[in-house]
Amino acid sequence: MKLVVQVKLLPTPEQASALQATLHACNRAAAYASQVAFTKNLKDRNGLQKEVYTDLKATFGLSAQPVVRVVKKVVDAYTTLKANLRAGTLGPPTSRRRRKAVSMPIVFRPEAAQPFDDRCLSWRYDACTVSIWTVDGRMKGIRFACSPDQLKTLVAHRKGESDLVQRGGKWFLIATCDIPEPDVYEPVDFIGVDRGIVNLATTSDGTNHQGRRLGRYRRWQARKRAELQAKQTRSATRRLARRAQKEKRHATQVNHKISKEIVSVAQRTGRGIAVEELGGIRERVRLRRDQRGTLSSWPFRQLGQHLAYKAKRAGVPFVEVDAAYTSQRCPRCGHTERANRPTRDHFCCRRCGLAGPADVVAGVNVRDRARSAWAFVAMPVPPPA
Repeated sequence: MKLVVQVKLLPTPEQASALQATLHACNRAAAYASQVAFTKNLKDRNGLQKEVYTDLKATFGLSAQPVVRVVKKVVDAYTTLKANLRAGTLGPPTSRRRRKAVSMPIVFRPEAAQPFDDRCLSWRYDACTVSIWTVDGRMKGIRFACSPDQLKTLVAHRKGESDLVQRGGKWFLIATCDIPEPDVYEPVDFIGVDRGIVNLATTSDGTNHQGRRLGRYRRWQARKRAELQAKQTRSATRRLARRAQKEKRHATQVNHKISKEIVSVAQRTGRGIAVEELGGIRERVRLRRDQRGTLSSWPFRQLGQHLAYKAKRAGVPFVEVDAAYTSQRCPRCGHTERANRPTRDHFCCRRCGLAGPADVVAGVNVRDRARSAWAFVAMPVPPPA
């Protein structure tokens, strides 16, 4: 499986100036190549490289290998755009966002990330330094900082390109690591995880990871955003962008903590993890205006992704099950009715009288469905007739 490791660069002022000039030059070259690709409909790598190779070297001061990386970045950007159009991520063909995306070439920001391969970037793990190509020549001895675990992962598993990124005046390298996947063990049972807005995750064991603090934090950020938006100044716009990134990082950290705890419990007890399949939920529900922001900021997808990759890395079985009526079905008698859940927090079966927290009952139903699903997943393949 592929993971990314982010390390912080500690360049001197001269090195930082060279890195910034390199990033700007590469992105200007990428914007030019994107314009050519859009005008002449050259979306394959070989055709575009033949068309712009000489111009990129002569006009933007790039060496041969950085030119190849720039062309590859442009081609990958158009491939991603094509995939998003096919998946409907940009809306229907009549939507303004989609029409805008297909009517103009892809634009690259001056500080957009730039990939470097091993010909342009080399690592010295013992000295914690890197050597990188720049428009001012090869810069050697640029120090980087990371945790001991990250350094160990880099030494053992780093493979492929590394992206140079500038954020908030700081420099980072994002390296790709190819980590071997451990064998998935046979689970003795499953932990059912019910994801929600009030309670971000509730397990079938009764563990409740509440989203109350995250909700308060988001409402506080929303009030601050409203105050800044009312000012309508450039400084307010910059502060809005910083606040948005800060809120995103906070929600990501919360999801990391929740998923790490659930995976560690499953690994320690020899169980698997089961979650509801919630794809397309935003298209299936209609909400009041005051509820739209809450649903749009619901980080259920990211939490599911964190659970999936952490379980995969630990060798823990992970399955997704049908989410239909998990909060209305009685796990004891199987009776399903909307009246079984009279309030958001409480469940009471109208047939057998089973009562309890609604989210825990939903987690138990997810666990029971995972038991049945795993029996089919682990079933041996029958011999051909």
